[in-house]
Order: sequence, then structure tokens, then C-alpha cells
Amino acid sequence: MMAVLRGAWRAGPLMSRIVAAVGGGYAVAALASVAVLALPINRPQAVLTGMLASFAIYTCAVIWVFAVRSAWRAWAGLAIVALPLLAAAWAVWSSGANP
Repeated sequence: MMAVLRGAWRAGPLMSRIVAAVGGGYAVAALASVAVLALPINRPQAVLTGMLASFAIYTCAVIWVFAVRSAWRAWAGLAIVALPLLAAAWAVWSSGANP
């Protein structure tokens, strides 16, 4: 029983990083994709730019999550990146701009 608990204790940070990579990376990429619409470029170009950039952003987020020393730093890094993107995306959502 003790060995199982010890194994679960060791797997916790890894599971947290996996969730951060999959869920957090997706959230950051999606926010960046929407935030690009706040740029002063025409809408079709902004949509294409956001979609293409989201692939690179997601890849960088996954690399970041597994490159840092701890799962806490991984989550903190994702949160720090997501906050300004959330503000820009919120500006796009609240403007109610129609295509």
C-alpha cells in the first residue's frame, strides 16, 4: 500500500504537467488566436494569422511546460502569458464587432 502511495505521489507533478500542456497550452493558443483580432488589420487576415500562430504558440507552451523545473512554474508561466492575452481577447469579445 505504501509503495502505491509513493508512486502516486511521484506521478502527481507529471500528471499536472500533462494537464498543463494539453489544457493550458490549448487555452493560451485559443486566447492568442482570438486576441489577434484586436490588431489593426482586416478581419480575414487576422483570422488566418491567429490560426497559424496558434500552432506555434501551442507547441511553445508544451515545450515550456516540460522544460521548467517544477509543475508550479509551468502553471505560473502559462498564467502569466494568458493574462494579457485574456485582456486582448476580452476587448474583442466585448466590442461585439461583426465580421
